[in-house]
Amino acid sequence: MAQSSKIEWTEVTWNPITGCTKISPGCSHCYAERIAYRFAGMHGYPNRPHHFDVRLRPERLEQPLRWNKSRIVFVNSMSDLFHEDVPLEFIQQVLTIMRTASKHTFQVLTKRSARLLELNTQIDWPTNVWMGVSVENEDYLFRIDHLKQTDARAKFLSFEPLLGPINDLDLQGVHWVIVGGESGPKARPMKKEWVVAIKRQCTKASVPFFFKQWGGVNKKRNGRKLEGRTWDEMPAPVTLLVPELA
Repeated sequence: MAQSSKIEWTEVTWNPITGCTKISPGCSHCYAERIAYRFAGMHGYPNRPHHFDVRLRPERLEQPLRWNKSRIVFVNSMSDLFHEDVPLEFIQQVLTIMRTASKHTFQVLTKRSARLLELNTQIDWPTNVWMGVSVENEDYLFRIDHLKQTDARAKFLSFEPLLGPINDLDLQGVHWVIVGGESGPKARPMKKEWVVAIKRQCTKASVPFFFKQWGGVNKKRNGRKLEGRTWDEMPAPVTLLVPELA
């Protein structure tokens, strides 16, 4: 059964893998780890102290095949498909399910762009998969370069949590940009000028811009408005991005 998501830029989540390890500053206050800790021992979450170890969930692989209605699906909201502890064979199984469930659009997001690029030649990319990388500050712009070198048909960037200014973006070959502030009890601040700078770069490059949240300890109070309005721009249908499908 699909799990409805409160993430503004998707509809449901699908987690054939759970658990992860921290790799960069954007991971410091990981929401997924916080959820796993809160529900340790319940609802299929393992008990502490191994509540967030990487675990393959083959019993969940075929879930999207049972969904009748087409959906936008965020893959592994509780993990990273390209984590070093996930075997290539399992990654390929996940992608095979995505290809078979062709009526859905799958969104995959990783911070492990080096492994993504390393495995690229061993992946037959389904056309209904959006591949993205997370970038929290300018120290991790190399993830965008890695993403661009892959054969994924549709590519997007998530600047969340945005922890510093990001200027001089090369958005050629990028189909969508998401920006969001960190939320939760230890949320680090995000400055308005950082967000506006990214939005202006997207406008100049004609790339859809989605502003997810200001974040903070009380993200609902801080809201989602930027310059007096919400920004919920979405990418074009994949048929427009992949001419041979039209």
